[in-house]
Amino acid sequence: MSHLPLTPASIATLVHEFYDEVRADTVLQPVFDAAIGDNWTPHLQRMVDFWCTVMLGKRAFQGNVFGKHMLLNGVTPEHFIRWLTLFEASSTRLFNPTDANEFKTVARRIAASLQYGFFGEVKVASPKEAT
Repeated sequence: MSHLPLTPASIATLVHEFYDEVRADTVLQPVFDAAIGDNWTPHLQRMVDFWCTVMLGKRAFQGNVFGKHMLLNGVTPEHFIRWLTLFEASSTRLFNPTDANEFKTVARRIAASLQYGFFGEVKVASPKEAT
C-alpha cells in the first residue's frame, strides 16, 4: 500500500478511521460513549483540527486537552494501552514511517501527560512496553 501525503485530508482520514476503530473497541467504546454519546461529528472535527495544528502548524485547534480529559470517569491504564495500540496501528498503516513516527511521538506525549493527571505517574509509555 502506498502511504498518504501529510495533508489536512489525510489527517481527516486518520482521525475518522481511528475513531471508527475506537467506537468498535470493547475496552474504549464505553468510555467514549459516556463522554461523547451520539455527538461524534463535532468531536471528529476537533480532532482533525487538533492533529492539523500539531502536524501541519495550521493553528486550527484551540482548547484544553488536559482539562477536558480530566473530567472523564473510570479511565484505567488498559484504556491507554488500547488507545495507543489502535492509534499507532492507524498511523503506521496510513503514513510513511517518518510521519507515522511523529504521530506516535505526539500521541505518547499526550498519553503520558494524561496519565500523570489520572494516576500520578506514567503507567503505559507505549503499547509494546505494556505487553
